[in-house]
Amino acid sequence: MLNFSFYNPTNIVFGEGQLQELDNLVPKDARVLITYGGGSAQRTGALDRVKAELGKSERSLFEFAGIPANPALTVLLQAIEYVRENRIDFLLAVGGGSVMDGTKFIALASYAKEFQGRERELMNFGFNPVPVASAIPFGTVVTLPATGSEMNNGAVISDGEDKLPVFSPYTFPRFSILDPTLTYTLPATQVANGIVDTFIHTVEQYITYPAEGRFQDRTAEGILQTLVEVGKKTIDDPSDYDARANLVWCSTMALNGLIGAGVPQDWNTHMIGHEITALTGIDHAKTLATIQPAIWRVRRQEKREKLLQYAERVWSITEGGEEERIDQAIARTEEFFQSLGIPTRLSAYDLGEDFIGRVLTSLERHGMTALSERGDVTLEVSKRILQAAL
Repeated sequence: MLNFSFYNPTNIVFGEGQLQELDNLVPKDARVLITYGGGSAQRTGALDRVKAELGKSERSLFEFAGIPANPALTVLLQAIEYVRENRIDFLLAVGGGSVMDGTKFIALASYAKEFQGRERELMNFGFNPVPVASAIPFGTVVTLPATGSEMNNGAVISDGEDKLPVFSPYTFPRFSILDPTLTYTLPATQVANGIVDTFIHTVEQYITYPAEGRFQDRTAEGILQTLVEVGKKTIDDPSDYDARANLVWCSTMALNGLIGAGVPQDWNTHMIGHEITALTGIDHAKTLATIQPAIWRVRRQEKREKLLQYAERVWSITEGGEEERIDQAIARTEEFFQSLGIPTRLSAYDLGEDFIGRVLTSLERHGMTALSERGDVTLEVSKRILQAAL
C-alpha cells in the first residue's frame, strides 16, 4: 500500500427528515446565503423547507439562484460580489454537484482579498491547494447524488471552454444533509447520470494496478456491486427509499477520499471527458460513459490485473481466457450504462473523426499530455482512445 494522509472533517447527517437539523447546524446569528441552481429547488419545495428551518432562529437569509451545470465563472463572480456587498458569513448550497462546486469557489474567492479582481487566477493551481488562508464556512443540502462534492474539498469550474479543478483544505463542507427523499423528483436522466458518475469515480481509483490496498479494493467493489444492484431499480421506482438511500451513500463514499487513499489513481477518463463536455455541452456523466470503456480497450495491458479482478469480483466472470474475461467485463459495463439509458459511443451524439482533433487541441492547451496512473497517456494514446470511443 502507498503512503497516504487522509483527512475529512465533514459532518454527514443522513436520512429522511434530517433537514430538521439545519437549525442546529448553522450558526444562530449567521448572515446566510442560500445558493441553488436553475429552479428545481423552488419547484420541489426544497428551498421553502430549507428557509423554514433556518428561519427558526434570528438569522439573516439571502438567496443566489442560477448556478448552472458546469458552474460558470461569470455567474460565480456575480455571487462573489453579492457576498461581499451583503457581508455574508455562511453559505448553504442546496442542489447537486454543480451548485456545491460553485459554492466552494464562492467561499474561497469571497474571502481571498488578495485575489479580489483576479478571481480567475484561483483556477490556475490544478490539483494543488490554492494559496488562501481560509474560506467562508458552508454546508450543503444534497438534492442530486453524483459527484461526492458534499464530502470532499474539490470543485470543477468552467470558464468558456476551460473546465478546471480547484482544491483547498478550506473547502470541505462543515456539514452535508443527505435526505434521499429530496432526490425523488429528479428526472430519470439525472439519476442515471449520477449512477454513471459514481461508478466511474470508483473505477478511476480502482482499475489501475495492484498496490495491496485490499480494504480500498473491496470497498470500491462493494460500491460498484451496489450500483449495479440498485441502479435500474431506483430509476424505475424513484420512491423506493432503500434503493435511493444506497445510491446517495455510494455517491458520497465514492469520492470522499477513502477508497483512493494509499492506492494509485487514474482520472484519465475525467480529463478527456471534461474536454468533451466543455466543447459540446454534453452532460459530464454521458461523456464519461463513452470514454471509460474505450480506455479499457486501449489500455487493457496496463490495467490487465485489475481488469481481471474487476471481471471476477464485480461481474462474477470466471470462465474463459484472460482476454475473453476482460472483453466480457467491458461489455457488461457498457450494457449496464446502456440499461440506464446512457449511450457508450460518441457517435450517439453525432461526433465523428473530425471532432477528435478539437479534443486533442484542448488537452494539449491544458497540459494534459501525460495522463493516467502511470503518466503514459500521451496525446497519441488519447487519440487512440477517442477513436475507440467513436
